[in-house]
Amino acid sequence: MLSDDKCTDVVCLDVRGLSQVSDYIVIGSGTSDRQMRSAGDDVDKLAGRMDMGRFRRSEDERATWIVMDCIDVVVHIFEPNTRSHYDLEMLWGDADRIAWERDGNSDGSAERPGLPGRRGRSE
Repeated sequence: MLSDDKCTDVVCLDVRGLSQVSDYIVIGSGTSDRQMRSAGDDVDKLAGRMDMGRFRRSEDERATWIVMDCIDVVVHIFEPNTRSHYDLEMLWGDADRIAWERDGNSDGSAERPGLPGRRGRSE
């Protein structure tokens, strides 16, 4: 979805066994606060259609970093300088990168390849 919304450098990290909070982290860079907010809104909609829901969404005032916790997947949308500063890819350097490509189904109704079984969170 981030790629569809023109986010760049989209990375998927498999943090199963490394994080007790989520299974996957998706990171992408946006070009403006408006574009980043729109991409975040589309991720929210996609999560709902995939029965993942969103537990929480947080963003700073200037939208240099938007984070969405979709339970099994945490999505980060950064302004490029903020992304470079926090360098989550290095922080999660032990995580495997997941190769991804669009399945051609833009409505998000396809199965989630490579994302096995959902794990609930008790909160």
